[in-house]
Amino acid sequence: MIQAQPKNPLHGITLEQLLNELVAFYGWPGLGQRIDIRCFTHEPSIASSLKFLRRTPWARERVESLYLDLLKRWPRQQS
Repeated sequence: MIQAQPKNPLHGITLEQLLNELVAFYGWPGLGQRIDIRCFTHEPSIASSLKFLRRTPWARERVESLYLDLLKRWPRQQS
C-alpha cells in the first residue's frame, strides 16, 4: 500500500530534479566545494552524478541533506 507523505519535502521529487536544482543554485564548483565527491569536481555531468548517487547511499544522503538546507533558505514555489 502506498502511503501519502505530506510532511516529507523530498516526496515527489526525483533525484535528477533535486540535482538540477542544486546545480542551478550552486553551480558545479560550488556543489563540489560543499560535497567533495569526484563526480562534482572532475568533469561533472548530471548523468555521471546520477549514476554515482544511485549506487552510493552515503553520497545521496549528503546531497539530499544539502537540498533540504537549500529549501529552508530558498523555498520552492508551489504550483
